[in-house]
Amino acid sequence: MFDFLQTLLAFVVTLGLLIFVHEYGHFWVARRCGVKVIRFSVGFGQPLFKWMDRHGTEFVVATLPLGGFVKMLGEPGSDIHEHQKQYSFAHKSVFQRFAIVSAGPLVNLVFAILLYWMLFVSGVTSLAPYVGDVKPGSQAEAAGFQTMDEIVAVDGEKTESWDDVTMALIAKIGESVQVRFSVRPEGSSGTVERTLDLQNWMQGQEKTHPLQLLGMEPFFPPIPPVLGELVEGRAAQQQGMQSGDRVLAVNEVEIQTWEEWVELIRANPGVTMSVLVERAGNEVLLQITPERVIGEDGEAFGQIGAANSPEYSALPDFMVRKLEYGPLAAVGKSITYAWSRIELTILSIAKMVTGKISLDNLSGPITIAKVAGDSASYGIEPFLSFMAYLSISLGVLNLLPIPVLDGGHLMYYLVEMVKGSPVSEKAQALGNSLGLGLLVMFMGLAFYNDIMGL
Repeated sequence: MFDFLQTLLAFVVTLGLLIFVHEYGHFWVARRCGVKVIRFSVGFGQPLFKWMDRHGTEFVVATLPLGGFVKMLGEPGSDIHEHQKQYSFAHKSVFQRFAIVSAGPLVNLVFAILLYWMLFVSGVTSLAPYVGDVKPGSQAEAAGFQTMDEIVAVDGEKTESWDDVTMALIAKIGESVQVRFSVRPEGSSGTVERTLDLQNWMQGQEKTHPLQLLGMEPFFPPIPPVLGELVEGRAAQQQGMQSGDRVLAVNEVEIQTWEEWVELIRANPGVTMSVLVERAGNEVLLQITPERVIGEDGEAFGQIGAANSPEYSALPDFMVRKLEYGPLAAVGKSITYAWSRIELTILSIAKMVTGKISLDNLSGPITIAKVAGDSASYGIEPFLSFMAYLSISLGVLNLLPIPVLDGGHLMYYLVEMVKGSPVSEKAQALGNSLGLGLLVMFMGLAFYNDIMGL
């Protein structure tokens, strides 16, 4: 229940804030251009709250946080009196209309830069790109990758974290290319080149992590099987385990890592096991029966209600990269970082249109809610990072030249600038019908993908 409420709250906060930012862009520029704004709404449907300002604009928070709108005087389909034309959107110059419509998505992009700036000023903690296990027979093994190799660059672009490596690989989706990795082997001060020949890279496998396809994993030092906090009333606490116990063996089979211990617990729901632990220098034999828990997939697994000891799970300093910048330096870093995400979003859309990326990767509000909830549970840094990337996605998608989106209106205005007269109402109506049909189709596909992914 708590997880559901956290996911719901994260979803509402994320989309609500990004919708507000987007619509405020339209609203702010409209006001500066002398256009009367009739209504500013965050969400659709029945109003939850509404109030009127001194300029006669009604502000609304509605029930469905899946979008919003700014209703202006003189929009297509509305009648106005002669004395109102000076405040009408339709009677402003094409350049003013272009500015008003483009402001929404552009403010989304600026907001993402602001979020990244906040993160870089406060400091972003990332996992250093050291290679862990290399799968035998994999592309990574054939290229010469070894455990504890440090990846310092991909195709000449510096990689300070695994996030950087992953983003560089994702940009290659659907391509047949050679990718050059600059690698610093363990114990070496110099670098060597390792090349991977990727054919139709990840095409049809976009939901698989790129590192898994290459046959390598990030390096994590083994965590010893030492118990930390125990949940009151759960199996571990009720059956005699204590915080600080170190698991030595299960059914006389030696246990060396926390991962091995967890796998055994999960694989044995309701099965009593003989567990040998070390406690204050003494060996203690316990009988532990993991509780039977049914997962979301309907499969049963075991749980005992015990966490690993944080004293032994902290990553060593060399594996953690803290990227922190001063207020001025963070401006440049946040702009370049946001731009790389904008480029990746545009590239991904282009590859989806050309078939290099499957339409199965379209996601809707259910996936957004899940990712928002997950990122919020990990902390403020992942949550803000997700919000920034989603803001970029919303900004870029709204700039696509599809009628009914902001980009479609901008396309009409560009035509008007060139030909010197507005696009005919008949042509706009036809374009809007086609655009709406295309949008409904893609939204339906996104919902379908969301449901199939549950």
